[in-house]
Amino acid sequence: MTLENLTDCEQLVMKTVWDAADELSLMEIMQRVNDKYHKNWKPQTVSTFLARLVRKGYLRHYRQGRVFFYKILIPLEEYKGQLTSDYVDFWCSGKADELISALIQARPLRREEIAAIKEMINHR
Repeated sequence: MTLENLTDCEQLVMKTVWDAADELSLMEIMQRVNDKYHKNWKPQTVSTFLARLVRKGYLRHYRQGRVFFYKILIPLEEYKGQLTSDYVDFWCSGKADELISALIQARPLRREEIAAIKEMINHR
């Protein structure tokens, strides 16, 4: 299944929801986004992004009393997989080795990262 693309602002909101241990309310999401990403967004702004995320199928909302909470429908790992696949297809001509090369050029890999990558390759 191909996921709908997210804007940068939608990604910030979604990442905030993914990083939470529990389902969050609008006000909790707004506070966390503002604190973590140094924003000054108002409830209406965050509500607009949340409505888009619901429409795109990433979240579902439900009401408890007077408060709306948001439940994750698309797991973070699924989104990261889609982003990575799209990146490899577009920027690396579909070649995973070019992705690794770009990563190595961007910053040196730590020994534990190299060991983890070798482990993943050996167990595939």
